[in-house]
Amino acid sequence: MRVVILAKTKHIPERRCVSCGQRFPKGDLIRVVRAPQGSVSVDLTGKSAGRGAYICGNADCWQAALTKGKLDRSLAVTLSAEDRDQILKIYPEIIAGSTVASQ
Repeated sequence: MRVVILAKTKHIPERRCVSCGQRFPKGDLIRVVRAPQGSVSVDLTGKSAGRGAYICGNADCWQAALTKGKLDRSLAVTLSAEDRDQILKIYPEIIAGSTVASQ
């Protein structure tokens, strides 16, 4: 009898972009989090406490997530104009330093 030992493959968690709906490896997406206190911010570590939503690196997805209310629905919060501006201002910096490829 022959015994075959299979190498274990590491599970890579996937998440869905709130805007386009495509699945990506979790590390390729950018997380926006609503903290328990209600503040909304970009979570670069992916480990901040609170309700999170993921957005891919596509600029159109960021625009749609912020202007069409997709991010609001995912986070179960109404984003203020100040929150939207802050997130949109951070977006180019995140993409410039990220490995996320624009689609």
